[in-house]
Amino acid sequence: MSQNGRERQHAGRPDRAELLQAVRKAAMQFKSLLPILCGVVLLIGLLRAALPPSVLGSVFRGHPLADALTGAAIGSILAGNPVNSYVISEQLLADGVSLFAIAAFIVSWVTVGIAQLPAEAMTLGNRFAVLRNSLSFILAIIIGLLTAVVVSAFGGIA
Repeated sequence: MSQNGRERQHAGRPDRAELLQAVRKAAMQFKSLLPILCGVVLLIGLLRAALPPSVLGSVFRGHPLADALTGAAIGSILAGNPVNSYVISEQLLADGVSLFAIAAFIVSWVTVGIAQLPAEAMTLGNRFAVLRNSLSFILAIIIGLLTAVVVSAFGGIA
């Protein structure tokens, strides 16, 4: 096979060096994320020991709109990266918190940032920062409700 034919055959596929570089980069990202993930797991353990499930039952009463609103509010205040929200959400689900609240929590955790609002307002302007966060909060509630409805329609939990 000619050199030109081999180039066409391997076009678009990474070579071995590129693949190894990508694996190393992924491993380094995982290594940097591991301490944060361990901290979140330990924090969840402490909170589960300190807060009995009855507290969660009093906060999340099973009403879809109220649960989605509460989940979105908590996620907005405790903003973080998606991986942590998945770990926290798994524990909330195990404690009986509704999917309405959990889905709204995950979306607002990632998209709304009350703690970062001053920096965002300074950088991008007050009007933009408030509008973006407000719309993200409202959409987190809507997406939380829709997610729970769709998941339960396909035989999941809600």
